[in-house]
Amino acid sequence: MAKVGIMGAGSWGTAISWLLTNNGHEVTVWSIDAREVEMLDQEREHKTKLPGVRRQDTIRFTNVIDQAIQGRDFVVLAVPSPFTRSTAQKMRPYVSDRQILVNVAKGIEETTLMTLSEQIEEEIPQADVAVLSGPSHAEEVGKGLPTTCVVGARTRKTAEYLQKAFMSEVFRVYTSPDIRGIELGGSLKNVIALAAGIADGLGYGDNTKAALITRGIAEIARLGVRMGGKIETFTGLTGIGDLIVTCASVHSRNRRAGYLIGQGRTMQEAMDEVKMVVEGVYSAKAAKRLALQYQVSMPIVEQVNAVLFEGKSAAEAVKELMLRDRKDEHGALPWDNEVSDTK
Repeated sequence: MAKVGIMGAGSWGTAISWLLTNNGHEVTVWSIDAREVEMLDQEREHKTKLPGVRRQDTIRFTNVIDQAIQGRDFVVLAVPSPFTRSTAQKMRPYVSDRQILVNVAKGIEETTLMTLSEQIEEEIPQADVAVLSGPSHAEEVGKGLPTTCVVGARTRKTAEYLQKAFMSEVFRVYTSPDIRGIELGGSLKNVIALAAGIADGLGYGDNTKAALITRGIAEIARLGVRMGGKIETFTGLTGIGDLIVTCASVHSRNRRAGYLIGQGRTMQEAMDEVKMVVEGVYSAKAAKRLALQYQVSMPIVEQVNAVLFEGKSAAEAVKELMLRDRKDEHGALPWDNEVSDTK
């Protein structure tokens, strides 16, 4: 049994608290909001973010940050991506040397273009930072529905320790050394999911969504590999696997926000109606800047940015994607029977 702290009492933080408690661990959940802590203590259920999933009586909730960090075998960061750096800053005085911190949020910092683990390592240099990602909506994990995820870590020892801690009969965990690829896949798929939602909102069909998913993973992999990620990661659970579920699921806040935008809502109206942080909105600008920096073609990302921030209509964005210059699907594949017209 491990002593575990969880930073963040939203849907994902409370789902993970349920999972780890079921696995026999002692869990303390921290929230910055004292009212949220009081509600969870009294109700044993997050009425707004994870309704219908009852918390075990042994889970402790607190708004005193050191109580979820000091003496913990590992700490899970489950705060929304825009608050990762500020939460890490609050945590730093209480994190011991080589204490394991596991980030489970997904995003890229717009100002620095740093992944979340890079932000945590910058703010808490004494920590051993790992990540957990994959197709894992909190609504299903909290109900014990089977899924599979990946732990990325700097060392096999840390990865296998966390694999054992998280793994259960309903939560299968793989390991990987490719932290960068895992995080890029998890962050960039939210931007593609906005596009998929927009297509749904416009009334397009399954063919459209399949095309967006397929071309979307091509964009993600192009950038990810250029940035040092491994192609195997983007064809795995934290790449195509996470992209499929985020583009298709009724639980996906990114798909839901895109759907509302496709129906005519503004970005802000969509975010207000979803009532939770829409990570893809925060990652979209960063993805566009990274594409420019690494000279990678990302037309879906470009059009999502145009709809979100430049006032372009969703229908016009789709039209421009469809009428781009003609090209081969895989430009590197040779035509064996091609005859040169030069003599």
